[in-house]
Amino acid sequence: MRAVVYTESGDSSVLDLVERDAVEPGPDEVRVRIIRAGVNPTDWKFRAGGMGALAFPEIVPGQDGSGVIDAVGPEVADLAVGDRVWTMLAQHTRPGGTAQEQVVLPVGNVTRLPDAASYDVGASLGVPAVTAHRALTTSEGGPDRLGPGALSGRTVLVAGGAGAVGNAAIQLARWAGAMVISTVSGDEKAVLAKAAGAQRTVNYREDDPVAAIRELAPDGVDSVVEVAPAQNLHLDLQVIRPRATISIYANNGGDEVTLSVRETFSTNARFQWVLLYTVGASALRAAAEDITAALVDGAFGVGEEHGLPVHHYQLEEAAQAHAAVEEGAVGKVLLDVAEL
Repeated sequence: MRAVVYTESGDSSVLDLVERDAVEPGPDEVRVRIIRAGVNPTDWKFRAGGMGALAFPEIVPGQDGSGVIDAVGPEVADLAVGDRVWTMLAQHTRPGGTAQEQVVLPVGNVTRLPDAASYDVGASLGVPAVTAHRALTTSEGGPDRLGPGALSGRTVLVAGGAGAVGNAAIQLARWAGAMVISTVSGDEKAVLAKAAGAQRTVNYREDDPVAAIRELAPDGVDSVVEVAPAQNLHLDLQVIRPRATISIYANNGGDEVTLSVRETFSTNARFQWVLLYTVGASALRAAAEDITAALVDGAFGVGEEHGLPVHHYQLEEAAQAHAAVEEGAVGKVLLDVAEL
């Protein structure tokens, strides 16, 4: 089988396409024939050495993917050969991710993909959608699971609604009944955020974002899904209601955050840090179940019509795909690993 690998940290040129023997699944494992593989910022950050030294001598990148189970190991009861599935955290504790034709994974990292959902959608879930789910389910007084009506009466502010996590947060929050406001940097991204389902957008480069958000939510927003805390935290603290939650899942715009004690403690705000690798198995499984339910309801999609343009690359173009994500491609970058 073909696999993309790297054996040293560096830019995208360290990625090689090689031939490897397929691996048989062990107990509580399945092997997935990958159709589409997602490329996320964490993939190039791991490859570039931004997450520390390489954990294995040779690594196949890719946390997310979709495909068909082609082998099952002993003690696997709920999945079978031929099942369409989507994956998450494929490369978290293993050297083999989804940028290969076949990958062996624990059953806990694999979820059935509803028949109505495309492989493009399946490969776009994982990191973005599970992160968004976590950000939306840790608020005081809010739900710990998502479904129709779970966020009714609540207002969610999504920073960067044109990004993959922001897009997923908008779609899931709207499915759950929230009022969604999204900050954007321009008209094109406003169109994408609205296509995802945001009822209102605020251009933070042209508008007074605090005044604009307060006009839309006079009592303050209930939760914030935040991608750039170094830049936005002061704004967030001015637009939340008391006891709101600011969920921070990235460090866009800088690694350091300065807090004013008086400004911050007067809000009784909760800061929720979100990193999938340490959220725990129960949170991951809850997210997988709720996201799949949203797929069944037709409430989650990808493509321009859903606010997330899709950019396709062949498996042998993995270096170009990584470079596109690293350079800030708007939308979702996917590797076409196999023919449908």
